[in-house]
Amino acid sequence: MLKIHNPKSVAAPIGTYSHGIETPPNARWLHVAGQIGVRPDGSVPATVEEQTEVVWQNILAVLADAGMGIGDVVKITSFLTRFENFPKFAQVRAKYLGSHRPASTLLVISSLARPELLIEVEAIAAKASAPARPARRPSARTAKTKRRAKR
Repeated sequence: MLKIHNPKSVAAPIGTYSHGIETPPNARWLHVAGQIGVRPDGSVPATVEEQTEVVWQNILAVLADAGMGIGDVVKITSFLTRFENFPKFAQVRAKYLGSHRPASTLLVISSLARPELLIEVEAIAAKASAPARPARRPSARTAKTKRRAKR
């Protein structure tokens, strides 16, 4: 279980994020490379809304491949090429995050690797390891079965 830290000594978050996320001991970590708005067929949607949808679909696919979900995301770093795209980006992001509030950083940059790309998002996720099962003592029946098998 992730623990959220939004201390009262710091201004409240102004968006869909938390100031800090604490992960459980012995968690599995997943670093998701920056995802861009490129569909599986290689096409790039024209609008920031469509690119953001593709970005979040890609992130969810990587998380699912690792047996994780959106609730396991602890940190997001987003790169926008135009500040005026922020409201549309934020609306799509909020749809995918729901009530989850990972730590987050947003940067507005001059460009990404390809001129048609408007958004890139990278993520870090952590999932608690399943608790170890206590060793079971063999039952009398199991021991009896093993003795029969040796005969």
